[in-house]
Amino acid sequence: MLEVGMKAPEFALPDKNGNMISLSDFLGKKVVLYFYPKDNTPGCTKQACAFAVKNNEIESKNAVIIGVSKDSSNSHMNFATKYNLPFILLSDTDLVVIKAYGAWKEKKLYGKSFWGVIRATYLIDEQGVIQAVMPKVKPDTNADEILALL
Repeated sequence: MLEVGMKAPEFALPDKNGNMISLSDFLGKKVVLYFYPKDNTPGCTKQACAFAVKNNEIESKNAVIIGVSKDSSNSHMNFATKYNLPFILLSDTDLVVIKAYGAWKEKKLYGKSFWGVIRATYLIDEQGVIQAVMPKVKPDTNADEILALL
């Protein structure tokens, strides 16, 4: 995982519409960058919907929410439409950004090991410097934790 005080790695990934979005597009704003395993799964849906509910409050603090997973742009479009998600979802099918931010880890389930995206959140300041690292977040409390930090 990256650490507080480090410059956040720059990236450019497609959003749900296929438009390329870069971290540098948001200089002058805070960025809530959250990584999640998969669209339309119970925990990821709960987390996304919690961020959707708090979106206006987060935006009022000069911050933008960006969710990243390895799902396709089309999957993100369906997910955002189904749950009326008002924030940016980025597709990292090649795992470049997910790995750069330390969100690709070995997981264990029912005694089996596999690699996957962990649920992690970063708060990045207006100059692109990491202000908070949350390596193990809970889907239902992550949005409130971010608001408390803002």
